[in-house]
Amino acid sequence: FFSTVLAGPPSRGHLPLPTITMPGGHGSNSMMEDGFQFRLGPPDSGFSLFLADRTKKVHFIRHAEGHHNVETAKTGTNKCLWRGDKPARDHPLWDARLTPNGIQQAKDLRAYLATRPSGGRSFTAFDLVVVSPLIRTLETALHIFGRPRTPGLPAFMDPGLAPKGSVERKMQSEMRVPAPRILVREECRERWGEYVCDGRRPIREIIKEFPGFDFSEVAFDEDMFYEDERESDEHCYDRSVAFLEWLNKRPEKCIAVVTHSSFLRHLFGQFGDTLASDDKASLQRLAGNCELRSVVMCSHGSKESQAIRRMVPTKRDSTVSNINFSAPPGKRIKN
Repeated sequence: FFSTVLAGPPSRGHLPLPTITMPGGHGSNSMMEDGFQFRLGPPDSGFSLFLADRTKKVHFIRHAEGHHNVETAKTGTNKCLWRGDKPARDHPLWDARLTPNGIQQAKDLRAYLATRPSGGRSFTAFDLVVVSPLIRTLETALHIFGRPRTPGLPAFMDPGLAPKGSVERKMQSEMRVPAPRILVREECRERWGEYVCDGRRPIREIIKEFPGFDFSEVAFDEDMFYEDERESDEHCYDRSVAFLEWLNKRPEKCIAVVTHSSFLRHLFGQFGDTLASDDKASLQRLAGNCELRSVVMCSHGSKESQAIRRMVPTKRDSTVSNINFSAPPGKRIKN
């Protein structure tokens, strides 16, 4: 019901910051207000054409380096992420935070976006930022996007300006560029269970650290999803597509999503079969820390009337506060 097309920036050789990994691809221009209309072309043409008003630019960003990334790299195993015989929330890597290096990665991406042309501007601006409720994604969003627009405040009342040093700032010192709304959604959180880094703190604690972030659409204060058993691949696949359905119904046209590697792997792995092998590899490969991967999402218009599917807790009890030992046998490396 959806197609995703890579909308990459210039090739890696043109990146000013080698710490940021970007997919190779073709330069992209804004599709908004171009006034074109088109339809699906011949199946063997090598092209897909969609109505412009059914497309959105979505810039997926994996969180920057967290302490759990450092520990698994150091030990070469995920066992350091098991809760053992203590409650998951008592583990030092529970809902892991960014490292100082991760904070710098996010600041580097912020600087890159301030000089990345998009939508006829010399920088990339976003209408909406959607972020997972885990601490490492919230911290990544904060350091990339800075102050969010106050929830409920109209964009025309936001005092934001074009980035310092930009052509627009020099030519029009009062050019308004509203800060994006930053909306927290549980649907784009990491695949949960088994590893303590993938649980989250209560919202009543998190919200104090991120003023201006909109938590109004998070349904539960406590983490009602985390458990010792890993979320199934099938459930994560389905959840990622349900997230696209929700994105498709948003009015914004240029959206950033700050999320996680396994969630992205489950999402992008369902797309790309009709792409050239290089593009498919670029879309589906494992995302690096603080990597930006830009796509154009095209709705086929076949699910517009369906209601948004909402996440509901599993029937099993959460193990956030359990103390019984139930270490799983998994040996995967947490990326």
